[in-house]
Amino acid sequence: MFRLLRALSLAGFGAAAALGADARPNIVVIMADDMGYSDAGCYGGEIETPNLDGLAANGLRFTNFYNASRCCPTRAALLTGLYPHQAGVGRMTFNQGSPGYEGRLKPHAMTVAEALRAAGYSTAMVGKWHLSLTKRTPKNAAWVSHRLDLGRFSDPQTYPVGRGFQEHWGTIWGVVDFFDPFSLVHNTKPVASVPDGFYYTDAINDRAAAFVEKYGKLDRPFFLYVAHTAPHWPLHALPEDIAKYETAYAVGWDAIRESRYRRMVDRGLIAADTAVLSPRHDKERRWEDNPDKEWDARAMAVHAAMIDRLDSGLSRIVAKLKHIGEYENTLIFFLSDNGASPELPSRFGPGFDRPSHTRDGREIAYDTEKKVMPGPQLSYNGIGPMWANAANTPFRYWKKEQYEGGTATPFIVHWPAGLKTAPGAVTHRPGHVVDIMATALDVGKARVPPYFRGRATTPVAGESLVPIFQGRERGPERTIYFEHFGARGIRKGGWKLVSPAGKPWELYDLANDRTETRNLAGAEPGRVRQLAADFEAWAERAGVYPLPSGR
Repeated sequence: MFRLLRALSLAGFGAAAALGADARPNIVVIMADDMGYSDAGCYGGEIETPNLDGLAANGLRFTNFYNASRCCPTRAALLTGLYPHQAGVGRMTFNQGSPGYEGRLKPHAMTVAEALRAAGYSTAMVGKWHLSLTKRTPKNAAWVSHRLDLGRFSDPQTYPVGRGFQEHWGTIWGVVDFFDPFSLVHNTKPVASVPDGFYYTDAINDRAAAFVEKYGKLDRPFFLYVAHTAPHWPLHALPEDIAKYETAYAVGWDAIRESRYRRMVDRGLIAADTAVLSPRHDKERRWEDNPDKEWDARAMAVHAAMIDRLDSGLSRIVAKLKHIGEYENTLIFFLSDNGASPELPSRFGPGFDRPSHTRDGREIAYDTEKKVMPGPQLSYNGIGPMWANAANTPFRYWKKEQYEGGTATPFIVHWPAGLKTAPGAVTHRPGHVVDIMATALDVGKARVPPYFRGRATTPVAGESLVPIFQGRERGPERTIYFEHFGARGIRKGGWKLVSPAGKPWELYDLANDRTETRNLAGAEPGRVRQLAADFEAWAERAGVYPLPSGR
């Protein structure tokens, strides 16, 4: 709106088109971290997410959208439109000596920020980067506790402002203390301290709203990437948010899975005849026999509180878009970087990205016996596998694995001026996080040139989602590939071949068994061989091989 009004004020109403007022949409990508497939209310969850629900009710939800199963690989794929190995981040942010595992974005992997900026967009980012090399030393626990200075967090040339973003406020590393995050920077300058009452999720949403106002008033569209760390461990939330869910999870993981599943069926997200509720992880472990009910219920309540707080802050971003008149022509994407996490960081204790103390010297509890309740700053823990299984209802497994529970993501698209689908529509067409850059290039009239900054570039692997936005077919269903730490997968048509690291292939007919409960590998050996050959051919092309020699 500001762009159009500026053109009109300069030349009169009839001359706006002649002036070429830029009608391209703003693009806002909002990513949650370790949020389960069914956590949000609009995907069947009991967590209060009225703002996400509102975007979904007036937008489009995908039920078959995929990520790369872990934080940094998904971020690499989102920002480059390439599979993670092609971008150099096949595993984590360590250089493991193989081209696909350099631990940072390769120079030839042009980012969406670089492409859109070259096409005239303003570009800004808030939150978690996790795409620069990180280092391990015996002193890391003190360093990430703000009690020791080991120098730069990483090479500033690899920060967001070195990869196409005009401005970035957020963290360079992956894991943070939500009340006092390590590696917080504004552009390349470290933020020395945070004020009393600081909570990172609020700060991200506040800064995002400020960036909307700052860049939305210019005479060109903007691209804004809002990368949350919630609800990634540690389980840190504000007391008033935890109180809302104080009794919600005392019913146990089975009851939560069953109620979420029923809502998903009722809302048309899944079909009961083709997506049964998968068996509970650890079939022998019953909630009724759980000696840690109080702690486990509290852990899931904190997880819910973290998502609740993330959602509440989205209202400030939306309100700011409306205030500056850019709401109708802003394309908003929302997704999670992977399925909910089964990790229990308490088992590892302090070190690498886990602090030993707070900045003022208080010791942090890494409690393996579930005696210290999660939520406050002095507790470091996660929800564990049973609740992760529930958060990913109706699927099996979780973050890192290539089953649907690890790679399927809630994906909401909201664009009043551009979506031609009915408000609240649901699409079952598959997509992948690499499609976000392809879509941004499409609507932003941008491109990846053959050379950028003197280097040959790699063409994007994704496909534009615009045909789906317009209610049209996108063409033949393409093949989607997965690999992370030896866990592999390939989806082709309605079939999916998948295996945990070092295990045989399993085959699932997703059209009739979306929750991967019936392994057909023994009945379809020919199909297994063909899909496995397709996977191996892609792995060679994409840089999965050679596998790194060490961790």
